[in-house]
Amino acid sequence: MANYYDILGVDKKASKDEIKKAFRKLAHQYHPDKKGGDAEKFKEVNEAYTILSDDQKRSQYDMYGQTFANSGAGGQGGFSGNWQDFAEQFKNAGFDFSNFNQNQSGGFQSAEFDLGDIFGEFFRGKRREAKRGRDISIDLELSFKEAVFGVERDVLLSKVSTCETCNGNGSKKGTEMMECKQCNGKGNIRELKRSIFGSIEMTRACEKCDGRGKVPKEKCHICDGLGILKKQSEIKIKVPEGIENGEMVRISGAGEAMKGGNSGDLYIKIHVKGHKVFQKQGSDLVMYLDVKLSDAILGAEYSIETLDGNVNLKITEGANTGDILQIKGKGVPHSRGRGDILVHLRVAIPKKLSREAKNLVQKLKDEGV
Repeated sequence: MANYYDILGVDKKASKDEIKKAFRKLAHQYHPDKKGGDAEKFKEVNEAYTILSDDQKRSQYDMYGQTFANSGAGGQGGFSGNWQDFAEQFKNAGFDFSNFNQNQSGGFQSAEFDLGDIFGEFFRGKRREAKRGRDISIDLELSFKEAVFGVERDVLLSKVSTCETCNGNGSKKGTEMMECKQCNGKGNIRELKRSIFGSIEMTRACEKCDGRGKVPKEKCHICDGLGILKKQSEIKIKVPEGIENGEMVRISGAGEAMKGGNSGDLYIKIHVKGHKVFQKQGSDLVMYLDVKLSDAILGAEYSIETLDGNVNLKITEGANTGDILQIKGKGVPHSRGRGDILVHLRVAIPKKLSREAKNLVQKLKDEGV
């Protein structure tokens, strides 16, 4: 897989906000349900964001990624061939070179295993420790008002989940777990690898117990000892106030479960229905109000619909098309309170007038109005 930074199209020094912005753009572009979407690209983008949005995971990725990039003989920067430099470079990456005995006659060229085998095995072990279930995505439609004020929804999903009968350990209810014989209860297996440096001691997770050190004495009859099963699960989704159409909500750990690993994440794409009166403009709501000519000239009071109920708005004498009136504190909630409603006036000019009305308008004209 390509470098996570390259997948998101950001610099290695990118801030969390820059990473989040890049993820949202790409997730929207590659969403599988969208015309022209790409499920594999969407999965890559999700995986890259999962790592780079977490400070600890990002730090580990930066450290191990840099170590791996500089380790190969043909990689960028290469390897100088100096054993002391090499050992210093990798001693914090989990390698034990205490048994190193360089072949003086044949040097590095006569090794039975190349660096790719050794380091590939090391990093495969790391990935096993961090394995996780599949991410899943759904679409959620909200009314305009729900998007403004936020909402909680219960959604029923069919997905691979942790078995509730055995709490994910695969053991029959009421029975004990027993020590794994393959790793002697340690959860990992240490083994020696022959390399150009002699014997390198490495540690990998035990496949039989998935690194837990224990296995079921009797298997759970519901999940057959797997600890996971496909079922319908009700997920509570909390949508924050002021969310925009097309935004994604991520619920960590609400994706599919995996035996011996962490659950994936759930991604919810938000679709906001339009409103018959309002349009959203940041934290403000914009509306257009048609005002009768007589009301614009003499002034009037109009009952205005808001998301909190009706309020009275005073139209002052001499109002014109294009004037903007404010209804304070009735807009979109934000960290400092709520935005406003901006009312754009449109003075309605009648297409037909009675003779009496025309005479009145002529009189106004004669007076220079």
